[in-house]
Amino acid sequence: MTPPEPAPQRADARRNRARILDAAAAVFAAHGASASTEQIAARAGVAIGTVFRHFPTKKDLLRAIVKDLMERLTAEVAELAADGDPATALFAFFDRMVREAGEKKTVADLLAADAGVEVPVAGPVQALREGIGVMLDRAQRAGAVREDVRLDEVLALLTAACQGALAAGWDDDLRRRTLAIVYTGLRPGAASARPAG
Repeated sequence: MTPPEPAPQRADARRNRARILDAAAAVFAAHGASASTEQIAARAGVAIGTVFRHFPTKKDLLRAIVKDLMERLTAEVAELAADGDPATALFAFFDRMVREAGEKKTVADLLAADAGVEVPVAGPVQALREGIGVMLDRAQRAGAVREDVRLDEVLALLTAACQGALAAGWDDDLRRRTLAIVYTGLRPGAASARPAG
């Protein structure tokens, strides 16, 4: 006999969970390891018991932040691949991924320090491969990306940029300058650096 399916969360419980995750990400980014559950509850506008009901430990909360981010990025890549502006969707998503990696540095550091859990970059980027491939194809057909750029190259660039932002916690200025260089290489008119033969 199979166990019964867990009951779906009530709408207010889902809203509270989302508010707690948003608040926790902001509080961890601002206060690092010294962030308290009280600060998270206050920022989310919920009682401290509500935080513990959803996330019994700090590790549970940190993991949920990373999982929530991946779910949002997966939804975003699907939406952009289907309905985004072909000329800008790939660049907008690239920017969002790198920005999120930089902003989640504190969460990744806390997971590594408190729980011995590393936040991988390559796996999540590869999980988004299909949607990124659609955006690349549409961008190339719109003339926004060079025709000789391949999906594996875009994924390698995205993984490297996200890893750099995650490891060093890039600020907005460094992210903008670095991505401007990457985008220049992707756009038509950039010289191809492909080896001969």
